[in-house]
Amino acid sequence: MTEKEKMLLGKLYNANYDEKLRNERQNAKSLCYEFNNLNPSDESNKKNIIKKLFGAIQDEFIIEQPFICDYGYNIEIGKNFYSNHNLTILDCNKVKFGDNVFIGPNCSFYTDGHSLNAILRNQ
Repeated sequence: MTEKEKMLLGKLYNANYDEKLRNERQNAKSLCYEFNNLNPSDESNKKNIIKKLFGAIQDEFIIEQPFICDYGYNIEIGKNFYSNHNLTILDCNKVKFGDNVFIGPNCSFYTDGHSLNAILRNQ
């Protein structure tokens, strides 16, 4: 089983040394960097980047800068989605937001965790 398969099944996995996962995270980080460094009034390019990044988008959306995610392709948003500044989504697994969602500033959503057992964690 690959590290990505383990990740998507919610099992312990090692993303640090898996080339495929590192490359996918690097791609998402590059898109987030590009998004976060656009002029805030450049709505068209901001939307295009999010469309490249997210797994599914239903309709109109606004995501205020800055925004950070791990992979992006595990994120799905419904119609009329809005997030205020400093949204962080650690999307090692599916993150689905329905319709008419409004997220306030400085919110974070995590689908990942680390083993609480120090021996397992250090392996």
